[in-house]
Amino acid sequence: MSDLEAQFDQAMMEIYYRAKSECNYVPSIFFNMLNQYRGVVTAKRLINATNVSDGYTKLYDLKRLDLTVEAVVFENTKWHELFSTEEIEKCRKRLADYRYKFKA
Repeated sequence: MSDLEAQFDQAMMEIYYRAKSECNYVPSIFFNMLNQYRGVVTAKRLINATNVSDGYTKLYDLKRLDLTVEAVVFENTKWHELFSTEEIEKCRKRLADYRYKFKA
């Protein structure tokens, strides 16, 4: 595993803990996926899924799309080398479809 992948694992765990502490939402399926597949594989599975996850919908309802995998991947170019151009575009489109307010 590369250093960047390890850093991405930490970033994914951070959004899990932030959802718990800031939103009183425990994304347990996401947590289990992270433990089983690690960050990059978990993110790719969620990004490439045909439909949004229940967790994405819950974070949308909580007005916290900033805590989604899609937002973390799209908004931080540091992670872009871990994903294909198509996956990054899927993140952008999914966020736009849910009226996410992109950072400048």
